[in-house]
Amino acid sequence: MKAVSYRAYGGPEVLEYGELPEPKVGPDAVLVRVEAAAVNPVDWKAQAGHLNSLLDVAFPVVPGWDVAGVVVRGGLDTPEFREGDEVIGYVRKDSLSGGTFAEYVAAPVRTLARKPAGLSFAEAAGLPLAGLTAYQALIGALRVGPGDTLLVHAAAGGVGSLAVQLGRHRGARVIGTASPRNHDFVRALGGEPVRYGDGLGDRVRELAPEGVDAVFDLVGGDAVTVSADLVKDPRRIASIVDPAVVPLGGRYLWVRPDATDLTALADLAEAGEIAVEVAKTFPLERAAEAQRLNAGGHTRGKVVVTVP
Repeated sequence: MKAVSYRAYGGPEVLEYGELPEPKVGPDAVLVRVEAAAVNPVDWKAQAGHLNSLLDVAFPVVPGWDVAGVVVRGGLDTPEFREGDEVIGYVRKDSLSGGTFAEYVAAPVRTLARKPAGLSFAEAAGLPLAGLTAYQALIGALRVGPGDTLLVHAAAGGVGSLAVQLGRHRGARVIGTASPRNHDFVRALGGEPVRYGDGLGDRVRELAPEGVDAVFDLVGGDAVTVSADLVKDPRRIASIVDPAVVPLGGRYLWVRPDATDLTALADLAEAGEIAVEVAKTFPLERAAEAQRLNAGGHTRGKVVVTVP
């Protein structure tokens, strides 16, 4: 099969496009023909070796954890899916090895849900990791609900844009930090945009004089410090990028595959409650370019690799 892989840790330059064996399919997995795979910061961070202390690695590694595709065949015990089913998945495994930047991926059924009918494969590929991150933070950790004022840092990005929509769906007022060029986008999602940078706390206070009820941080650093001054209860700060939130009383989160949560997200997408913004797509052989764009940190929405 055609795939992108790396044989040693490094940046986008270590990616190779070529032939690799089709993956074996375990008893609780299905073989998925990949139509699209989203790029996430964790892909290039893992590729650089930053997860070496957490996950075993088996080179060559095919990167990618997000997928949208079609089931080709099931394992020995996979009644959940049949050949031809269109699926999405956050296909994170217990080691770095066979990822989604390939023609095929062996995906445990615990990582999959049915693809929302109204989304293209490129849009659907951008939903699992980013959507689960927002969903598990807002609903699981922060318990955002009606009457809350939620502050989302980096509200125009892949995770942030979904968090704004989920917050609004939950009945919350959402304030989102973003660069001025993305303010109209944040407004279109239902959020109230504020410019990040010096003076952020004052700008948020102008919108919410009594502070905010919950904070979802996707930036780290000063954003966490400012958030601690704005939130009414520090236990309702959650960050996915900066463990410095923990000494302040908040929570540092790591998203996990969850078929139930992913199905709930897919249902919301199918109902038109949330949408995925695709910034740009690249063919599989140009995955290195896709990584570079994602690593730049200024894209609106998701960067996606498509597989012909």
